[in-house]
Amino acid sequence: MGNPKEGIIERKAFISNIQKYNMFDGPGVRTIVFFKGCPLRCKWCANPEGLERKYQVMFKRSACTDCGSCVSVCPVGIHSILKETSKHEVSRNIDCTGCRKCSDICPESALSIVGGMKTISELFEIVEEDRLFYEMSGGGITLGGGEVLMQPEAAANLLMVCKQEGINTAIETSGYAKLESVLRVAEFVDLFLYDIKHINSERHFELTGVRNELILNNLKELLTRRYYVKIRMPLLKGINDSQDAIEGVIQFLLPFREYKNFKGIDLLPYHKFGVNKYNQLGKEYPLTGDPSLNSEEMKRIENWFKEYDFPVMVINH
Repeated sequence: MGNPKEGIIERKAFISNIQKYNMFDGPGVRTIVFFKGCPLRCKWCANPEGLERKYQVMFKRSACTDCGSCVSVCPVGIHSILKETSKHEVSRNIDCTGCRKCSDICPESALSIVGGMKTISELFEIVEEDRLFYEMSGGGITLGGGEVLMQPEAAANLLMVCKQEGINTAIETSGYAKLESVLRVAEFVDLFLYDIKHINSERHFELTGVRNELILNNLKELLTRRYYVKIRMPLLKGINDSQDAIEGVIQFLLPFREYKNFKGIDLLPYHKFGVNKYNQLGKEYPLTGDPSLNSEEMKRIENWFKEYDFPVMVINH
């Protein structure tokens, strides 16, 4: 193995999690490095712990015995026992320092701290541990988030090291970033997993907090510059599953359908994996009701794409 520090600036990335043995976010068996921080606020976000680029306390109320062990060790007073109820409370108005003293001392594992700084070398060492699985399956590393393009230099450095060491690379992205940031990482990316959340800019703003012109322009740039791109579409009933919404995506993608670097479309059914995370972060889940689509409804949308000869697949996590 080469020295990851050779020829690069040893940067640090602020990450929320590292997940091994993933089979959904790129080809083969993959290690996913989740970068922390995101400019979007999608109402269905499954990784709310990745939205803010800071340390955060995750608190499992059901596991807590209100023993107060965390209160005495927190250097900034995030934890307290309320006199009125004798219950443990986490103050969300105080910034966590990431010391992890509270999670270390908690006897019931009711507390965890999300967020951590890792050098490129440290991240690469973790990724390389599973090189054998990558080689056997055609897998590799995927950078996700949050939004990885919020930390383009760190992402580019990590991807470059992986490419130098023969590890396949991918990133999962909303595409909401300056074009220069996109192109900074693009030369080291084997596959972009690129989200289209809604084709209508006004509706996109209502659902995510940002308009989509920048996202769509960056997507055009990647495709016309012949970078490999696979489209990913999270689908929710009554939100982006109408025939008009899907037809808009189809018309946008039609000019690129025959491009060899256009690798098709993944349809991602809505799931509720993120709901409990919102509770642990002391946040209210933004969606009401259940916008899940059943298998027949997913099949109908899949067939709309197939009518135009798009390579399309439903991905059930």
